Amino acid sequence: MHESRPDTTTSAPPEPFRGRVLIVEDDRGLLEAYADVLLEAGFDVAAASNGTGALRALDGDAFDVVLTDVVMPGCTGLDIQRAVRERDLDVPVVLVTGNPSVESAVQAVEMGALHYLVKPVGRDELLRSVEHACRLRKLAAIKREALRYLGHIDRPAGDRAGLEAVFARALGGLFMAYQPIMRTLDGSVFGWEALLRTKEPAITGPLAFLETAERLGRVGELGRQIRSSVARAANQRRGTVFFVNLHPDDLLDDALFDPSSSLSALAPEIVLEITEQSPFDNIPDVRDRVRRLRSLGFRLALDDLGSGYAGLTSFAALEPEFVKLDRGLVQNLDSEPVKRKVVASIVAVSRDLGISVVAEGIETAAERAAVAGLGCDLMQGFFFRHPERWQEEDGGSPAAAGSQCPPTSGS
Repeated sequence: MHESRPDTTTSAPPEPFRGRVLIVEDDRGLLEAYADVLLEAGFDVAAASNGTGALRALDGDAFDVVLTDVVMPGCTGLDIQRAVRERDLDVPVVLVTGNPSVESAVQAVEMGALHYLVKPVGRDELLRSVEHACRLRKLAAIKREALRYLGHIDRPAGDRAGLEAVFARALGGLFMAYQPIMRTLDGSVFGWEALLRTKEPAITGPLAFLETAERLGRVGELGRQIRSSVARAANQRRGTVFFVNLHPDDLLDDALFDPSSSLSALAPEIVLEITEQSPFDNIPDVRDRVRRLRSLGFRLALDDLGSGYAGLTSFAALEPEFVKLDRGLVQNLDSEPVKRKVVASIVAVSRDLGISVVAEGIETAAERAAVAGLGCDLMQGFFFRHPERWQEEDGGSPAAAGSQCPPTSGS
């Protein structure tokens, strides 16, 4: 009897896993067609026929790409895009539409859609778009990990949908931290600077927060929330001086000049700081705007003196009651004669103009002694105290205005 030989033939190995794709499409036939193409090509696929199902899928799993129809009942592809960005900053979104228009295409690109496909979508076009999106997803993950390793993550996601999601969370988690400004003469607390903070981890500092607001054109909204937060704290601590930072664009916000606003009611106790690092060229009638602020009772400070633009523009425009020396001028002031000469000149001229000088960024006893020796009126820095969040429910600040504020060690 002839003995059969074992079958040594094997089928071709399956396509390697190429990524996980969420398809959102209310047309059942198209949804199944897209899924068949992607499954055959080796992708792992999840499907949703409406926005509710898409949100449920996004909450329950991680995806490398989201492929979504633009127009669906009760939901749009751009709504899906925003939802994706609220959950993950790097997942590419591919939009598909049966009714293309220039307006919708521009909006899709602005919101950060990777591809904008027009129905009917051919097999090859679909695969090219999804494969490209998957590769970019992997690259984004690698890049983010490299930046994190190098300590260079200092700004949130770059597309508009991602920025809006991050900015909304940052506004929701906004709070102010307060750092004392000390009198050089006796070491008492003259006032407190309100410093912008947020609990949103994608925003790594106040500059990233402001940059995000700038990119979205929402500086005014951020400024109003900052001023409202400071007003609440100041209202509980009447008689205390607060320094509040303004973005130059805040000077364009009518709300800043509203005499009925919560901060205007406290204006005699508020010093508005404007950095010298930003020019006033784009602010029309800046002197008139400054006069309007003074008429409400606000005082003004020119911040970051020594790090901004040369010339007299900022002084002439603001005519400030306070100038704040940039940290770069204060650092190692005790050991750098050229810096001491510059600071001494600034103090002398400011005194002639009736302007108080604040030396900020003091971190060592030697810097404090140098600043005091040169006649600076006020001092600020980690040497005295780190910025602290005030809990509104405690009914008080870490140290009341006018009290002694003992130094803390280190920076």
